Amino acid sequence: MPGNSSRRGATRKPGSKKGALVGSGGQRRKGLEGKGPTPKAADRPNHKAHKAAQKAGAARPGTGTRPAGGSRSPQRKAKGGTEIVAGRNSVLEALRTDIPASTLYVASRIDSDDRVREVIKIAGERGIPMLETPRTELDRITDDAVHQGLALQVPAYSYAHPGDLIDPEKPGVPVIVALDGITDPRNLGAIIRSVAAFGGHGVLVPSRRSVGMTASAWKTSAGAAARIPVAQATNLTRALQDYRKQGFFVVGLDMDGDVDLPELALASEPLVIVVGSEGKGLSRLVRETCDQIVSIPMTSAVESLNAGMAVGVTLYEIARSRRPA
Repeated sequence: MPGNSSRRGATRKPGSKKGALVGSGGQRRKGLEGKGPTPKAADRPNHKAHKAAQKAGAARPGTGTRPAGGSRSPQRKAKGGTEIVAGRNSVLEALRTDIPASTLYVASRIDSDDRVREVIKIAGERGIPMLETPRTELDRITDDAVHQGLALQVPAYSYAHPGDLIDPEKPGVPVIVALDGITDPRNLGAIIRSVAAFGGHGVLVPSRRSVGMTASAWKTSAGAAARIPVAQATNLTRALQDYRKQGFFVVGLDMDGDVDLPELALASEPLVIVVGSEGKGLSRLVRETCDQIVSIPMTSAVESLNAGMAVGVTLYEIARSRRPA
């Protein structure tokens, strides 16, 4: 009927294809079309998960965006290989042990105590730039670590070349310590300290799957890292072979050695002492490169020494055997 509006709205135009109808239903058809899967919470601008992701990816002062995901550790990696040491005790210990530092961040209106005063005093004496920083900025710089108003930026370590550890002008028969698969920076720091104590020439670490010179290694070395060079080798086995060509003997430390340490006949020769990880020991290729495998005799077969202690005992015994009678 001409007066029936509902019938008129539902009538298809003559010659039209299947699809849109004349009337409100056809006009709103696009509005009823599906819009695809629901976006993830982190991709929805008004969702709290999106705001949290934006906060985690906020820019650091003077840099671009940083990786998402915070850490509550007192030290963290920063852009360009630098590290951030956070917290009053950690920053003070780092400065006391002469760790190289590029910037000291101090919170605005910080509640000063003896540690803060000593930190500022040492930084001033060493000429380390100090920046007064809002706490929100410190939170971003330290990835929300417990910084207590202090953070110290430590620059990337400048490694020596393996050949630089051969120094003919240094007195004594050279001794170099090489690390094979060690990942604990405290072991590296302890080894550097032992090398310095017993007249060694340097420490060699692989560039991959190995510990590097972190702020923790600097602290454990108790300042010895400022005097003992640490070299980095792309291929540890090849570097050991190069040392052998230069007249060095390569000696590996292992519980199942060919000879006990006090009977090491090579002690008076130029040496590279190789120590492996406590769990896996020396890798196969490194072991095959060694001229001799040496064990440290112990009273109990179930006991073992960590890498730092084993190197310290070995270097002491070598130094003792080299003393003139």
